[in-house]
Amino acid sequence: MRIGILGGTGPAGSALAARLASIGYEVVIGSRSKYRAMEARDGMVQKWPDIESMLSYGDNPQAADCDVVVIATPWDSAATTAQENEAALEGKVVVSMANALVRVGHEFQPLVPPRGSVAAHVQAAVPKARVVAAFHHLPATELGHLGEPIDSDVLICGDDKDAVRTISEMVAKIPGCRPLDAGELSNATAIEAFTAVLLQLNVRYKTRVAPKLTGIKRDPRALQA
Repeated sequence: MRIGILGGTGPAGSALAARLASIGYEVVIGSRSKYRAMEARDGMVQKWPDIESMLSYGDNPQAADCDVVVIATPWDSAATTAQENEAALEGKVVVSMANALVRVGHEFQPLVPPRGSVAAHVQAAVPKARVVAAFHHLPATELGHLGEPIDSDVLICGDDKDAVRTISEMVAKIPGCRPLDAGELSNATAIEAFTAVLLQLNVRYKTRVAPKLTGIKRDPRALQA
């Protein structure tokens, strides 16, 4: 499976690209500028030589030509980026990972994007794609610590069950992560907004928190049945 990362030069996108490459996926780092993507890829290879063979780069249309596509742009350009690549994304699993947030003083506050969530806005922009919301709560810094597990649950929601299962299988391969099927895409509103709470805890307690839920069977395969 080849995974394309649209907007893969930012902190979250590049960290996710490196982590997925480290667990055996072929990853194409995409950007509006092919040269920025090349620089990002070269920087990753310099830092983690072992993943060189799994990483390539291109512009966003080239990244959108992969089997699964992750949109890792800032939230306010996620739907636009998806729409610009609508033909390439038709029928594909498309992951929305952006959170619509703003900092007001010392507090983080969630915004309400069109359609109620970034993921729903992306789905409206590419109606023939199978949009899944995931990866919202994984800290970019921890994603980039390739030798260490990430102790976190990953909430995944979408209207296409096969698409949710595909991303769940991907998440289950990341050491320390547990995929949880959080229901239909409408639940992305709550998942995205909850990121503001986690960021506020990070500031208050000078740490990086990640969600861990109790009372659910550990085996991810049981959650996909």
